[in-house]
Amino acid sequence: MIALDVSKSMLAQDVKPTRLDRAKQMLGRLIDKLGNNRVGIVIFAGKAYLQMPLTGDIAAAKMYLSSASTQSVPTQGTVIGDALKMCFASFNPQEKKYKAVVLITDGEDHDETANDIAKQMAAEGVVIYTVGIGSTTGSPIMDASTGQFKTDEQGNTVVSKLNESLLQSVAKNGKGSYLLYSSTEQVVASLTSQLATLHQRTVTEESLMNYRNFFQIFLAVALLLLIVELFVSETKMMKQMEKGAAVVFLVLLLGPPSFAQGDKQLIKEGNDRYKKSDYAGARTDYEKVLETSPENEVAQYNLGNALYKTDKTQEAISAYDKSIQQLSDPAKKSNAYFNKGVVLQNSKKIPDCIEAYKQALRLDPQNEDARQNLQKALQQQKQQQQQQDKDKDKKKQDQPDKDKNKQQQQKPQQSKINKEEAEEKLKALLEKEKNLQDKLRKVNGASANKPEKDW
Repeated sequence: MIALDVSKSMLAQDVKPTRLDRAKQMLGRLIDKLGNNRVGIVIFAGKAYLQMPLTGDIAAAKMYLSSASTQSVPTQGTVIGDALKMCFASFNPQEKKYKAVVLITDGEDHDETANDIAKQMAAEGVVIYTVGIGSTTGSPIMDASTGQFKTDEQGNTVVSKLNESLLQSVAKNGKGSYLLYSSTEQVVASLTSQLATLHQRTVTEESLMNYRNFFQIFLAVALLLLIVELFVSETKMMKQMEKGAAVVFLVLLLGPPSFAQGDKQLIKEGNDRYKKSDYAGARTDYEKVLETSPENEVAQYNLGNALYKTDKTQEAISAYDKSIQQLSDPAKKSNAYFNKGVVLQNSKKIPDCIEAYKQALRLDPQNEDARQNLQKALQQQKQQQQQQDKDKDKKKQDQPDKDKNKQQQQKPQQSKINKEEAEEKLKALLEKEKNLQDKLRKVNGASANKPEKDW
């Protein structure tokens, strides 16, 4: 799990162009180096949010990482303890090994709970690595909304400093190590080598299983019978009958098994190509299998994965739908629905992906990946609905003014008020405008309701 600080203090420019930009670049390189590991992302500032659950989809991980910004979390601050809790909750509680957290932050706020949580996670087999980004001398924070350096309530320029002592302490309690960001390649190389020393396990998929064939034994028996038959002295009729029987037996052995062997070999070759990122070649192998065996559920399922990797979104969804119809095992069906949901979610088809994740959970309630992706999709749907509601409200507010202006243009009326009444109305409007400006200044500037620290 990657925990990325997106608080406004990460906009400090003591690491060019900003701390946040460099952190995202470094994490992108790290994800590329992690190979077959599963990766998840948590972003945090004043609160922590699960940006992406554990997944083997590296492209999706990099997409979520690139979208992270200081606007992603509404509450400012640096709650390292909450970020660690969110990372821990994303792991499988049944496993006591194979788990690591990479935390990258300037650690400016001193989170008193962070060390205690790190100790608890270490006791559960989670190793915590911390990366400090920034300088101990500090740097001012550029406020993107004003183009000026951020100031506190007294008008002093805010200087954000790297809190190395906190990050070193968290890494020590988490049985990991602390790294100071110096260069992207150096930090990535160090993290990669340390992560490689962790205990590892192989996550297998039945769709990639290779089978051993034993049909050669029966074929050898048939050939032996043919040879023996040549030396047995019997009537011509009997010989012909036995030859016919032996030939039929041989054809039966060489028929369906040979086709099955060909399909399995093609699937194996496709899987090998897929592992080497040759998705177009893997797709071709799976399609060849389906030409002769349209009901081959493994080839159909794997074809969906290959189509998705070659940006054939609609075709991938169709392949998953076909595999769902063919599969009988609920767990396999659940995985097919989950993959379909991922494709739909990345295509911004949120309602459809929510339904796919729900189907996956109905078939396999233990499918944690589907559960976590469903939560993320529901959150996205809520945000979309809120934005749509805001747009509708704004449209309703603007419409009466437009209608009023239109009526005034169509039916100009001669004013019937005298000079004194006009001056009174103008004075009232000016006072109303002044009050509105005061409210706006209070919202944008320092006020009693504004938090003492918002970076």
